[in-house]
Amino acid sequence: MLRTIATIPAGFLLWLGILGTRSGGPTIERSADQSFEYPAAVERLDPAADRLIPQHPVWKQVATGFTWVEGPVWIHAGYLMFADISSNSIRKIAPDGRVSIWLQPSGYRGSQPYGGKEPGTNGMTLDPSGRLTVAGHAARNIMRFESLDPHGPVTILADHYQGKKLNSPNDLLYGSDGSLYFTDPPYGLRTQQDNDPAKELTFSGVYRLPHAVAQKPGAAPDNNALQLLIRDLPRPNGIAISPDGRWLYVSNSEPKKWMRYPLRRDGTVGTGSVFLDASQDKRPGAPDGMKIDSEGNLYAAGPGGVWIISPSGKHLATLLTDKATANVAWGGADGSTLYTTTTDSIYSIRLNAKGIRP
Repeated sequence: MLRTIATIPAGFLLWLGILGTRSGGPTIERSADQSFEYPAAVERLDPAADRLIPQHPVWKQVATGFTWVEGPVWIHAGYLMFADISSNSIRKIAPDGRVSIWLQPSGYRGSQPYGGKEPGTNGMTLDPSGRLTVAGHAARNIMRFESLDPHGPVTILADHYQGKKLNSPNDLLYGSDGSLYFTDPPYGLRTQQDNDPAKELTFSGVYRLPHAVAQKPGAAPDNNALQLLIRDLPRPNGIAISPDGRWLYVSNSEPKKWMRYPLRRDGTVGTGSVFLDASQDKRPGAPDGMKIDSEGNLYAAGPGGVWIISPSGKHLATLLTDKATANVAWGGADGSTLYTTTTDSIYSIRLNAKGIRP
């Protein structure tokens, strides 16, 4: 096996300072000229990785000073949005690099303190019309913003299955037919456990909502239409669809593995199989959010950083990060910049691949 790792100069790993506060405080701001760059450490496991990763890739820290960041999504107007779950907020990184609070609270809206670690929202995507769609996480729903005005109308697409509250929707994406797929582990509940007193469903599911894009603004959720596709994964998390629409990928965080399911013509799935098993990898992080490039390669948050996985399930390389990475998103003018949400910071890296963006 080919295994080469570029090293990071120790000086680049020194803490360079944080502006603002972590949770519930003033808006954190970092202008573009305050960001810093350093050589990326890459674990290259297959020669095919060299087509996807530059010879000397560079990490750029775009923003920092948070607690647990998630759900990055590139907005076509030229900026990135992400969730800072612990501070119950959705934030925006403007083209000049400044970070502002777009919505707070974003998930839990009760009058009493939440009592859990993750009161905010999680994964985000765009529908074909560019409407921001959010996994509510602690809000226990899927919500769609009818405009990019945070104070504008919000439509709840789903919040119950067979009369029981969803656990805590985690990640989501639209299929080519306008249906919505999402995962529903218990990580947004107060204890994050299956025996949490608020957990009403006995499983952690993967769902499909047919014709989600056609739901009228402000209409009540059509929970009766919600289809349970998968119910036997302990912790379904990230989710993706292959460019040809043949496969549904699901990250399972505990135990660490990626699953693959054949997608039927009606949008449901066939019997799944293990796509790649990472259960023996003890590095920080677990299979989490993931995105796909135009050739069908997966870029998946996993142990040690971002795993690059071929369409056949071969681990090609890992973009190493010094802290656990939760999710990724393609952005930039040409779709070749990969953004990561890595514990307390947002990073970007320019690659040779071209990503598929919502």
